[in-house]
Amino acid sequence: MSLLELSSPLERTVNHLLERRAELQGDQTFFWFKKKALSYGDLQRMSSAAAKGLQSLGVAKGDRVALMLGNRPEFLACWFGLSKLGAVEVPVNTGHRGYLLSYLLNQAQCSVLIVEQSLLGVVEEIAGDLDTLRHLVLLDPEGELPQPAGIAVHRYLELVGQGEDYRPVPVDWSDPMAIMFTSGTTGPSKGAVLPQNYAIHTAEIISAVAGYGPGDCLYNALPLFHGNAQLLSTMPALYSGAKMVLAERFSAGQFWEEVAHYGCTEFNYIGSILSILLKADPRPDDRDNPLRVLVGAGATREVYQAFEQRFGVSLIEGYGMSEIGLPLMSRPGARKPGTCGKPHQDYQVMIVDDAGREAVKGEPGELLVRPVKPWSMLLEYYRMPEKTVEAWQGLWFHTGDYLQEDEEGFYRFIDRKKDAIRRRGENISSFEVERVVMMHPEVLEAAATPVAAELGEDEVMITVVRRLDSQLCAEELALHCERGMAKFMVPRYIRFAPSLPKTPTEKVQKFMLREQGVTADTWDREAKAGGGRSNAGRGAHCP
Repeated sequence: MSLLELSSPLERTVNHLLERRAELQGDQTFFWFKKKALSYGDLQRMSSAAAKGLQSLGVAKGDRVALMLGNRPEFLACWFGLSKLGAVEVPVNTGHRGYLLSYLLNQAQCSVLIVEQSLLGVVEEIAGDLDTLRHLVLLDPEGELPQPAGIAVHRYLELVGQGEDYRPVPVDWSDPMAIMFTSGTTGPSKGAVLPQNYAIHTAEIISAVAGYGPGDCLYNALPLFHGNAQLLSTMPALYSGAKMVLAERFSAGQFWEEVAHYGCTEFNYIGSILSILLKADPRPDDRDNPLRVLVGAGATREVYQAFEQRFGVSLIEGYGMSEIGLPLMSRPGARKPGTCGKPHQDYQVMIVDDAGREAVKGEPGELLVRPVKPWSMLLEYYRMPEKTVEAWQGLWFHTGDYLQEDEEGFYRFIDRKKDAIRRRGENISSFEVERVVMMHPEVLEAAATPVAAELGEDEVMITVVRRLDSQLCAEELALHCERGMAKFMVPRYIRFAPSLPKTPTEKVQKFMLREQGVTADTWDREAKAGGGRSNAGRGAHCP
């Protein structure tokens, strides 16, 4: 039994897919974690226990529960357990802290947060700012449990030790499955509400295009708090009856060893991963690996061709977003290096100019998308009705990205219309970087912009206007950023300027800052950390 026929609304849910696999292949291995094999039946029992425990806390259909966990089996158990209850998973990046973390939990109105012991301190720092959180579930607790005011703290093992007999809840394909926060660009991050069928639909597309079956093994090393690891790896593996390796994180040093050990046939790549793997010294046995296909996005024509030739694998590029799934996909026999494929039959796409008119073929413009099948894209931006309406102008979803269709019907990504930054596989909100920087009492204005990174994607640069007579230095500002934002968001480049370029209506002209890039008076955090050259403007170094 490989691909499942899921036709009715009650069948097209995350929890039903796991239940069907457990019925059909309960004793068969579904995934490995730290060399331990777990079966479909194991995950079914673990998720039922999680559902039972969460139900004992009062979690009901529609309630939001945040997961702030690294890659581990308990993440999967909680995710599938929440689906059994019709509750809504809110995956949270484990790097978030401070204001941004409290914003996400409050915006999603989370009543429960499931978190690892190693992140407890981060949560305790913001406990007093959490408006709706009532329960904290702690994994790997050490010593006495903390007692933050108004929040009950529970040990995960005690919670899931109450049995597996949760009270069944009717869940169908249109019910919310998750709220995944997307990078804010001109405002705070938006929570995309994704229906249950979104996960099933995405699994169907990936499994069909990549040709997954019971003989495949997917290497899943990306963080589970991102949609990629959940929806493009875990769900297709489950849907197609394939196996999966759940790694704690991606490691270039361990990648090929683990791929060979488990006989992995597939891996989802993002960002600069291919470039990193290519940087290793060539070996005569580079092509002697079990990988058959790699699915991902962002490979340049040169990297695409070099990787396929060196390692003997096929790359399948696509274009997608958390909100919309994968409207553009390459296919075996229909691939073109440097492009993200052609429109999938389950989507309608259109490229428009800045006035909203359909662009002439070959001309770049913004990509608009809408679904052919029901419940296969986001339902809304949670508690942001005006952003939902804005995104769906003219009944088309506006991606905010510029693409171009060539003469053969392949689409090429050009640039981001939105003011976002992508660094090491993470989408970064320039607005949120700026907001944390502006929290420093000596900062008057700030503008975050991308700078091209050596391995592809972007580095973060912040241009700052200090308050009058301020002696703020770059090193002090960098420490402020490290305390208030995820590590991947902390600007590499800091530049102090007397003013920011603006329009007559006082809008910052970021294109001018992007064109200026790294100037002679820019401080480079990584160059300083490595003991190398560091451009330094006035006040860059602290006395």
